[in-house]
Amino acid sequence: MRLYDCDHCGQTIHFDNRSCVNCGHRLAFVPEHMAMHALAQDEGGEGTWHLVARPDYRVRHCANAAMDICNWTVSADDPHPFCPACRHNRLVPDASTEVGLSQWRRISQAQRHLFYSLMRWNLPHTNRDEDPQGGLVFDFLIDGVQPDGTIVPAMTGHEDGLIAIRAAEADDATREQVRVSMNEPYRTMLGHFRHETGHYIWDKLVRDGGRLEEFRAIFGDETIDYGAALQRNYEQGPPSGWQDFYISTYASTHPWEDFAESFAHYLHIVDTLETARAYGMVIEPRGHAEMAAEVAFNPYAARDAEQLVSAWVPFSMALNSIHRSMGQPDLYPFVLSQAVMVKLEYIHRLIQAQRG
Repeated sequence: MRLYDCDHCGQTIHFDNRSCVNCGHRLAFVPEHMAMHALAQDEGGEGTWHLVARPDYRVRHCANAAMDICNWTVSADDPHPFCPACRHNRLVPDASTEVGLSQWRRISQAQRHLFYSLMRWNLPHTNRDEDPQGGLVFDFLIDGVQPDGTIVPAMTGHEDGLIAIRAAEADDATREQVRVSMNEPYRTMLGHFRHETGHYIWDKLVRDGGRLEEFRAIFGDETIDYGAALQRNYEQGPPSGWQDFYISTYASTHPWEDFAESFAHYLHIVDTLETARAYGMVIEPRGHAEMAAEVAFNPYAARDAEQLVSAWVPFSMALNSIHRSMGQPDLYPFVLSQAVMVKLEYIHRLIQAQRG
């Protein structure tokens, strides 16, 4: 994620900021510019604002800003009350409760990071108004409760552009409990968004884009029974030697999941490298020149996956070591095998083709 400057005073600001700590100006992310801007309220009480750097450019805050859920804007001439990210939401947590409001704020933060990437690459993200049958839409589901008080967890998943995410996993304790019970090394709300959106991207760019032949040559035949594949995974676990071919155990269950996991990791790598570049981070271990790395390129426009991974491996090793020094688990507990590299390169070509 990039760093930005306050248009009014030059203070460094961040993607999730609402106001400048130096000059106090209201801040917001303007999707049309893909940048954070300082705002000044228009006279007349119409609820519109203008950019400090461009007084002629007028915007409104996303309707979810009223509850401090979203810091994005809508163009003043756009009749839609919600920003380009929030307008994809159908079922949301109950903001009238403290728990629901907290969950929605955390969910929205992850969702905006996802849409930042989708929009940077011009990836498909039509909503249900534009594509009633296959547009991208989100349901954030609450858990069910049986008569005896037993909690029935809502299921996270994707079907024809509809992504369901269990709202309770916005709570750290719940999500960590699930991670441990499923023996996963990593589980985040942003990871859910990126993985499930990977299924949607597969529908739009692979299935509907006429790329099935190349996909099957790399990931396998997706026509094998999905339900049976999942059942086999739950009963027998991952195949022996899965680390040589897959980014995670879940990726080994079915080609669809392999693609979604690879897509999510590609986004993890690119967005983290952009952050490292924004901070001017350089990895230069003393006496270990082979581990040196600098992000001297735009990760969102990398020439290939190898360029990304060549920087990512030293950075992830350094970050993992720092986490261990703090008594924390590895930030990135995954190994990028040669087979996984081939899959990441496929994802790279697929995405870059959308940039034009």
